[in-house]
Amino acid sequence: MTSIAILGHGVVGRGVEQIVDTRDLDVEVRRILDLPQFCDGPRMTSNYQDILDDPQIEVVVECMGGLEPARTYILAALEAGKSVVTSNKAVVAAFFDEFVAAANASGAALMVEATCGGGIPWIAGVEKAARIDAIDRFQGILNGTTNYIIDQMVKGGLEFDVALAQAQQLGYAERDPSADIDGIDIANKTIITASIAFGCACTRELPVWGIRTLTKADLDVLAGKGLSVKVLGRGVSRDGRYAVAVSPVAIPARSLEACVPDNYNLATLHGETIGELKFYGQGAGSLPTGNAMVQDVLDLKAGRHPSYDFSAGLEYDPALLVCDYALRSAYVPADADGELAPGYAILRGLDPVAARAVLDEALAADPSSFMVALPEVC
Repeated sequence: MTSIAILGHGVVGRGVEQIVDTRDLDVEVRRILDLPQFCDGPRMTSNYQDILDDPQIEVVVECMGGLEPARTYILAALEAGKSVVTSNKAVVAAFFDEFVAAANASGAALMVEATCGGGIPWIAGVEKAARIDAIDRFQGILNGTTNYIIDQMVKGGLEFDVALAQAQQLGYAERDPSADIDGIDIANKTIITASIAFGCACTRELPVWGIRTLTKADLDVLAGKGLSVKVLGRGVSRDGRYAVAVSPVAIPARSLEACVPDNYNLATLHGETIGELKFYGQGAGSLPTGNAMVQDVLDLKAGRHPSYDFSAGLEYDPALLVCDYALRSAYVPADADGELAPGYAILRGLDPVAARAVLDEALAADPSSFMVALPEVC
């Protein structure tokens, strides 16, 4: 019997508890860490030291979210020789290399499947592909909230604010939706994916923007060109260099990505011998994410765990992601080269860092500005 402790008893923590308690997995939830006012059962505790001091607890399952105290708790568990399974993409993206060093020093394992793609075995797929191939590129719809909003704007003819409010009512979006609609959540998942796929400690200073200023009119204009919009995390690696970025991307309306509905995710990788692989499914939620975490626990129980190596020494070069962009704004850059449609200036051959700089200038002049990467050159 493998004994685990769950840190955090919210949506994901309860999902882990439900799966373990209702299935014959030879796993038990021995302790659950929560705030004192919610500790109403024999396995509940508000004192993390109770978990660290319990020799029977082999695995700490961290579902708290945020940077602190999650970082402190994860490091303490790893340093104590307890393996960690986490769904916390923010803390892993910020401290991935530090956690790996602590795990390597103690012989414990760090499992991060649930940080990216909810119940989709995305990280496992990246790890398996990387055993044989050098992964040269990936991209993904890795945030169900933004995908739901765009899908409802297209299918329901809704404006952005209405679709966002609907997502909040359904529990897909937080009261403060910034992490989702500004691309921050996808950026964290992109950092984690790139670190594993490319074997480097991915930069945290990647260009990022989302759909805060997207309008139904923008979607209608692009639809008239046979295009749809998705917010994608993208990464490319070749010749000792790599690039990553997060932004809205215009994609062919008949592509698989364009057809991803509601709050689903679709992530794609490419390797030399495996070619292109796509992973589709629920990208969040109590049971899908809980499933991914319990799968990690079962892998640990079977003696399987990853060994991350960030020593590739790649240079960050945004020029690997050069493409054209369309900008809707009252501000028109001097080097704009024609129009995608009236009011949508085309900017040729920008890397995502340069594109983000142009967007910042446009937003300063016109806060409603919207920019999208175009597919022809990407």
